[in-house]
Amino acid sequence: MNNRPIGIFDSGLGGLTVVKEIIKLLPNEDIIYLGDTARVPYGTRSKETVTKFSLEDAKFLFYKKVKCMVMACNTATALAESELRKQFHIPIFDVISPAIKDAKKISKTRKIGVIGTSATIHSGAYNASFSKACPLFVPFIEEGEVNSKALRIVAKEYLSEFKNKKIDTLIMGCTHYPIIKNIIKSILGTKINLVNPGESVAKEMSDYLIKNSMLNSQKTIGKRSYFVTDYTEHFIKVAEMFLGDRIKNNIKKVIL
Repeated sequence: MNNRPIGIFDSGLGGLTVVKEIIKLLPNEDIIYLGDTARVPYGTRSKETVTKFSLEDAKFLFYKKVKCMVMACNTATALAESELRKQFHIPIFDVISPAIKDAKKISKTRKIGVIGTSATIHSGAYNASFSKACPLFVPFIEEGEVNSKALRIVAKEYLSEFKNKKIDTLIMGCTHYPIIKNIIKSILGTKINLVNPGESVAKEMSDYLIKNSMLNSQKTIGKRSYFVTDYTEHFIKVAEMFLGDRIKNNIKKVIL
């Protein structure tokens, strides 16, 4: 079982920021990634719909015989985590609890903010001092519009409220958001600590696999397999932006 791959899924391509962090820590591990690009974003959907989609995503990875699974989607974690843990008896890692732990370690004032999709924020999963739904971030990022003036205007509108809240730490409660961390920093200032959930969950999973002797025994660089539910050349460009690496020859379209 130790040489089985790690499975990771997200509503779209944002979860590739998690893949990037896992590869940094565990380069010898095989990875299977599923991005539900046909149905992104999840953050505007109901709990029932998100749960249905998440179960389908998890089932796909489970049948690929992964040794553990990462829910690289804050919305899926907030609304469907408990159901997935009931149905799939392998180690499952989420992106919310590790990010909360890291934020509490970093914050000196205990005033922690969080930004995320509407569904994530309204779920109350983070229980932060101050939270803000930023529903337009994901569409901008999935379209590759990460440096546009329009995105900066939207970001300023969303984030200006935090300036009066005196937070010292902000959780980027969506795996897409690290892509625009420079924009977030430029608005909130460099003194704000930004927590990347991808880094948090990658560290937690790495520690777990080491502690439980579940690391892949191979000495070579791990195999990466990427699956999406809708495929266009545009998705390839955006995926490579997220991952910081070329993946065109390793990506396939699947029907869930």
